[in-house]
Amino acid sequence: MKLTQLYNKKEFVITSEVGPVKGCVRPTDGTTPTCLGEATLLRDLVHAINVTDNQSAVMRLGSLAASVLLRQEKMEPIYQLTCRDRNRIALQSSLLNTYSFGIDNVLCLTGDHTSLGDHQTAKAVFDIDSVQLLKIAKGMNEGYDMMGNELTQPTDLCLGAVVNPNFEPLDLQLMKMEKKIEAGAEFFQTQAVYDPKRFETFVRKTEGFGVPIQYGIVIVKSPQMGKFMNANVSGITVPDWIIDEMGSVPKENREKKAIEITTRLVNEIGPMVQGVHFMPLGWSDVVVSVIKEIEAQGNKFALAACA
Repeated sequence: MKLTQLYNKKEFVITSEVGPVKGCVRPTDGTTPTCLGEATLLRDLVHAINVTDNQSAVMRLGSLAASVLLRQEKMEPIYQLTCRDRNRIALQSSLLNTYSFGIDNVLCLTGDHTSLGDHQTAKAVFDIDSVQLLKIAKGMNEGYDMMGNELTQPTDLCLGAVVNPNFEPLDLQLMKMEKKIEAGAEFFQTQAVYDPKRFETFVRKTEGFGVPIQYGIVIVKSPQMGKFMNANVSGITVPDWIIDEMGSVPKENREKKAIEITTRLVNEIGPMVQGVHFMPLGWSDVVVSVIKEIEAQGNKFALAACA
């Protein structure tokens, strides 16, 4: 199901994220890859599951293969497609492949530079950027490739994009967001935000844009992780209060503290937008606990995905 169908029904859309394994997967092996196991935990609690595309420029199983595995298990994938590793021919072919495999939702990204990953001497492509990719994908939905050649059958993909409410100056990020909407973006997932006031400012400035937004949150696992993100992840600021709270408990209690902090933030920020997107980095069981805790507290905005 397209996410736009859910938004049109005024549902609060909940998604989470899994990273494909660094290795092969064959159904005949009788093993369950980690990403599929994580997705299964979330099956009845989220509307769809993002599948990352060589996240942080680290080589892994392809997002398309992992998305197909989720589809075969009756789960709804959001196929992430980055411009880093493919030229415009390969990107268009990937979109055709995606729709041909029965996948309805695509998140279009520029992608992290190869200098951040485990193949730092690899040549980055970046033939086009995420705005151009959205425009191309929209054209393919209308039945044409980017050169105007007619397709034998058009795609019918729901196109998503990302936005960073932490960006300074924010107005430049909003200008790019408007360009993405004009190019074809039908929903947005935000970069991780931990400051409700900053997020509220962003939401007020996007009033009238007319496109659903999901609040994105990376689950902070430890004080060290918070400090690492501040030092190495551009566009994210983990506040001192989170680092201090995570550091105030023994290591064995950090998962419980992460559930508490994440629940608090989702409860405060979630009502401002049309959905939430969790980035658990392997802690999908924390996402399960957060959603169930929100449901137990009776917060109506998130109950749609938990019903």
